[in-house]
Amino acid sequence: MSPIQLRRRIVEAAIAASLAGGLVFGLPSPRDVSAQAESSPAAKRAQELAWDDAAPGPKQPVPFSHALHAGQFQIDCLYCHSGTDRSAVAGVPSVETCMGCHTQFGQDLEGIQILKQYWDAQEPIPWEQIHRSPEHVQFKHNRHVAAEVPCERCHGPVGEMDKLSLTSDTIWWPWLLPSKKLEMGWCVNCHRENQASQDCLTCHY
Repeated sequence: MSPIQLRRRIVEAAIAASLAGGLVFGLPSPRDVSAQAESSPAAKRAQELAWDDAAPGPKQPVPFSHALHAGQFQIDCLYCHSGTDRSAVAGVPSVETCMGCHTQFGQDLEGIQILKQYWDAQEPIPWEQIHRSPEHVQFKHNRHVAAEVPCERCHGPVGEMDKLSLTSDTIWWPWLLPSKKLEMGWCVNCHRENQASQDCLTCHY
């Protein structure tokens, strides 16, 4: 079992234990969400910052803060973006995954109330995509996770970001041409630095 799979199993076990505890002590089921204890000031502030119009990045349908979840609570990327170590596509967490935690807390937050509306309607959340490769480029997440490329290498310091956006990063090719993040030169430079294949068919169909 890889370290990534082990971390995922530990998080899953912890959440399963908390849900089991909820059954023992009479806490509500995922379809019986009622008001719980008031959320922390940090959670309320994170929700505000996730919808800050002045911050870079699109306003998402739910004010989700990566700084709170991935940063403060140290939730592993692969817990929410499950299967990224096995699939070429990262995907987004299901509403069920989110509700697995938020049946227990956060019901006084507007974001969780919006989340529950999607859950009750059994509809996926229409997240605004931020990181996108051109259609003629094949990017395989599982290959990069297996090579132990940190998620932050491409997605930026998400553990510090309340509102997610494409972070800036510009490199200069040997020919003194600028290349921004996710552009071809930026990716080729990373492959060059890590002795990965630079064959055209590695990335292009």
